[in-house]
Amino acid sequence: MIDKLKDIERRFDSIEAEYNDPAVVTNPTEMVRLGKLRAELEPVVLAFRDYEKALKDLAESEELMQDPEMKELAFADVEALKPKIVELESRLKGMLVPKDPLDDKPVIVEIRPAAGGDEAGLFANELFRMYLRYSERKRWKVEIMDHEENGIGGLSRVVFNINAPGAYSQLKHEMGVHRVQRVPATESQGRIHTSTVTVAVLPEAEEVDVDIKADDLEISTFCSSSAGGQHMQKNETAIRIIHKPTGLVSTCQDERSQAQNKLKAMSVLRAKLFQMEQDRVDAERSGTRKDQIGRGDRSEKIRTYNFPQSRINDHRIGYQVNNVQAFMDGDCQPLIDALNQDEQARRLAAQEDQAA
Repeated sequence: MIDKLKDIERRFDSIEAEYNDPAVVTNPTEMVRLGKLRAELEPVVLAFRDYEKALKDLAESEELMQDPEMKELAFADVEALKPKIVELESRLKGMLVPKDPLDDKPVIVEIRPAAGGDEAGLFANELFRMYLRYSERKRWKVEIMDHEENGIGGLSRVVFNINAPGAYSQLKHEMGVHRVQRVPATESQGRIHTSTVTVAVLPEAEEVDVDIKADDLEISTFCSSSAGGQHMQKNETAIRIIHKPTGLVSTCQDERSQAQNKLKAMSVLRAKLFQMEQDRVDAERSGTRKDQIGRGDRSEKIRTYNFPQSRINDHRIGYQVNNVQAFMDGDCQPLIDALNQDEQARRLAAQEDQAA
């Protein structure tokens, strides 16, 4: 670990020298590139220097313990430095774990009701609102790409884009089946129902990330049925794109022109194809493939929202939230942080197993 950290420190020093070079200062593109590299490496280098200083201070304090007059003071310093060094070692190991290369990307999120009929559609709408509230707290820009209501205040489907760097790192663990347990508004006997909603979280893909041939696309138009303001229009502005090799379908009907709807539908299609390729690569590495959202059965759940008990359980890490209302109002960050910490711990364990 030390050798790797020293290499990072040398690289950082080299970048610092370039960053202050007059020839580079006048080159905006190079300044941006170096600035990004510098920002990535600086936290690691600062932590490493704190670690080296703590080791040096420990050695000096242990040496002072040989002096009878300084022994008591030096002993106190040693006792304080030992846990600090352990904490810094753990922190540095975490910093050296390779980051998910997709973490910095914006995201496209798709929410669909699964099992549970109308109640699933209502909860899909509430999950959508939850992510909107969370995005407001993060000051992220949200753009709705496709939106279909079911007529009773629920959703048949919603697709939206969060165009913020790093959004994928925060929301990637939301993908899967979300189960809700509560008494639906339509239930006259007061019985608790169980329904499910599927959430797919796709890293937004650029055109350079995915090569889509025009001949592979089947593009058709239809009249929008959205309740977003176009349902009275008679023009066929809505777009449906079918990717013939994979059978993937992407639609958009929220904009007022075919051109705008086509751009959005292509963006969603690129994201789906990009995710499909990522899944294929992961399957080759691990020898197995887990579907992102499964079939939507009640048993295939990542999280349960129990409204009568005001409790949310994330079944992957055993994390419990005891205020459903606050969570549904966008107060999701503590759970998101816990999921990211769990991912980092698993990555670190895998890296240590590989090194062993």
